[in-house]
Amino acid sequence: MSQMSRREALGLGALLAVPGAALGAPAARAPSALEPDLVLLHANVLTMDDAQPRAEAFAVRDGRFVAVGRSADVRALATRRTAVVDAAGLTVTPGFIDAHCHPGEVEELYDVNADLRSVREIQDALRARARATPPGVWIRAFKFDDTKLADGRTLSRRDLDEAVPDHPVRVDHRGGHTSWFNSEAFRLAGITRSTPDPHDGRYYRDADGELQGEVAENARDAFERVGLREQFTPAEERERARKAMAHMSRLLTAAGLTTVHDAFASSDKIRAYQDAYAAGELLHRAYILVGGVGPDAPYPKLRDAGVYTGLGNEHVRIGPVKFVADGSASERTMRMSTPFVDRPGDYGILTMDQAQIHAAVEDAHRHGWQVGIHANGDVAIDMVLNAYERVQREWPHPDRRHRIEHCSLVNADLVRRIRDSGSIPTPFWTYVYYHGEKWRAYGEEKMRSMFAHRWFLDAGIRVPGASDYSPGPFDPMMALQSLVTRRDYAGRVWGANQRVSVAEALRIGTLHGAYASYEEHVKGSITAGKYADFVVLEQDPHVVDPDRLKDIRVLRTVVGGRTAYERA
Repeated sequence: MSQMSRREALGLGALLAVPGAALGAPAARAPSALEPDLVLLHANVLTMDDAQPRAEAFAVRDGRFVAVGRSADVRALATRRTAVVDAAGLTVTPGFIDAHCHPGEVEELYDVNADLRSVREIQDALRARARATPPGVWIRAFKFDDTKLADGRTLSRRDLDEAVPDHPVRVDHRGGHTSWFNSEAFRLAGITRSTPDPHDGRYYRDADGELQGEVAENARDAFERVGLREQFTPAEERERARKAMAHMSRLLTAAGLTTVHDAFASSDKIRAYQDAYAAGELLHRAYILVGGVGPDAPYPKLRDAGVYTGLGNEHVRIGPVKFVADGSASERTMRMSTPFVDRPGDYGILTMDQAQIHAAVEDAHRHGWQVGIHANGDVAIDMVLNAYERVQREWPHPDRRHRIEHCSLVNADLVRRIRDSGSIPTPFWTYVYYHGEKWRAYGEEKMRSMFAHRWFLDAGIRVPGASDYSPGPFDPMMALQSLVTRRDYAGRVWGANQRVSVAEALRIGTLHGAYASYEEHVKGSITAGKYADFVVLEQDPHVVDPDRLKDIRVLRTVVGGRTAYERA
């Protein structure tokens, strides 16, 4: 028997990677139907299974749990070909599920990383890229965070002009709904100080009425049609996408995530999943929300081919069609019935009207699709629920589980309607901690109704956990701390009434995530018959100081009985 220490988790990686190999099992004899590939003993197993909330051990065969219970009972199932691991009291949970994430975007590897803390650092990074870029070709940066600059202000058009005057420049906010452009980009797009805002976007202006550089929501579409872009062959594009997906898969599993719901996939990205899977580089499982609109939107093609939600295998499955109804919480553009505290006349931005939402939902619902609509503010959430309630009245389905992506600002009536319609909200679960400085724009009164995990649980709604990475960090341990404490990185508490317990937070991040993808029968708990997706933690979250939950280290992540990550 190998013993796994708290520091090194000795032997588990090799044993799980090739069951039985370390024990020298003879190849000639076929295993019996009950013979496990692996048994893990003497662990603190937090199963998330109400029938058996805690256990000491489990057995795995062919990538699934086949027995869960006491160490003595599970040990008795092992033969000399079974890998036997002593967990030495370490805590084991089901693999974590992120129900809204954007992994594998090519900018992760190839664009300028603007996750920096000063204007000067961002300027230097842009200058360096411009020196290596042909004249006239766009310079693009990603992951900028406007409220985290040490300068005490955000970027401006003039900052970008100073760094790169001759190339068009675009710096995307990590939230994905606003971007900053330089003067050359505005010139190419034909946008001047007199250009009116579109109904579904905004050109921000300074006190003198000049273009500040920031552009929100669909007003950015004007920049997509101008300028030169770096060109790649189809083979090169495909290789870049595969590498980006493989890179993110390693990071996700290192954090303890075994399933991720990809919240907006193009046709090219779906192919990247298939390529990474074929190459053996896709370590996590994926439930894909396919893009509903845009030049590379897969939904119309899949719908017309007769495909609907659920196509795929245990590694990659087609999920809902995704639409976007309003703006961002982190970028302060979501559409609300009351204004932002720091901008009294600003109620946010809608990117779809009610007629568009009704049409999109009806089309998808009647073609057998789950729907996921991005709706942060209470106005947008109300509009989405209007559409969900309508299709259920006209074309009822017993278990459609339409989703409200983010569902940030709610009230008692919206919570009731979400419950009664069988809808699934996917509020941010690392945002309170990571984006604390942004909540001043909303104020404590609104924050008591935002990311309302407590209210959802109390209403009997199986709310999952969702990072929205890259807008928010995807670390489940940070998420647990954020949910349990509602305290940000600076120690400020926002909406303490929405706190949940550690046990509830763990369920949000596991079993509830499986429910959001119709997979609660195969994922989300350590239960015989389900996929052997689990995580070994250095400490039990129940006994850690709540303000130190994010510091718990993931020692190992296992997907389908095979190690996807092990801590060195």
